[in-house]
Amino acid sequence: MAAGSPLILVIDIGNTNIVLGLYTCGELREHWRVSTHKDRTTDEYAVLFRALMASHGWRFTDISGAIISSVVPPLTPRLERLTDRYCHVRPLIVGPGIKTGLTIHYDNPHEIGADRIVNAVAAQAKYGGPAIIVDFGTATTFCALGPRGEYLGGAIAPGLGIATEALFQRASKLPRVDIVRPERVIGKNTVSGMQSGIYYGFCGQVDRIVTLMQEELGGQARVVATGGLARLIAAHAGTIETVDDFLTLDGLYLLYEKNTAQ
Repeated sequence: MAAGSPLILVIDIGNTNIVLGLYTCGELREHWRVSTHKDRTTDEYAVLFRALMASHGWRFTDISGAIISSVVPPLTPRLERLTDRYCHVRPLIVGPGIKTGLTIHYDNPHEIGADRIVNAVAAQAKYGGPAIIVDFGTATTFCALGPRGEYLGGAIAPGLGIATEALFQRASKLPRVDIVRPERVIGKNTVSGMQSGIYYGFCGQVDRIVTLMQEELGGQARVVATGGLARLIAAHAGTIETVDDFLTLDGLYLLYEKNTAQ
């Protein structure tokens, strides 16, 4: 790290995973993904985060700023306490009052998940509008941006993991299967048939929703995908143009910069 360069910790708390990133001078230096556990304490998360950072030569005391987005309300104050107690920095929390630079066209802006706002900020800065952002998380979210960066709304669907687990739990004779891209649509056994239906059905859902959104936006819109399963789905979903693995982390860093600039 260059002398005097601030190290910024960004944290995205999702229902399935917590993703961490370290930025210096606008560059993502390290990132980690850990499982979300709602019963973990502040100190338990601190032990985990410290070990991850130490494995790459970083310390809590290196951090000079932090920002958190969360869709898991019970964990927000715990990780806020973590940065306060162990890093000695008060984090920004993505929520009401934070400057985003977006014009929100939504019936109740407070209903929009923090992750969707963060993704929209990053997509507007990196790709411009109009754009459609598809985030493959616990839920699959589709967000539409207008030509001038207006947040227009979107759609929310069950995520691939939720849908797969529901099929296993609700159908007595069907096994739990891995999420993969089958070579053939016509499965020759129960497992391959389930994998085909899950994967290609999900790709079809993505393409259909994106196509309808593009029509409502009045023409072509850049389609950007992010999230853990983005590359797997993008291999067959023809409407996805760009996979950006770090869209959310980049959005958090941009928000930190926007809200701390002197």
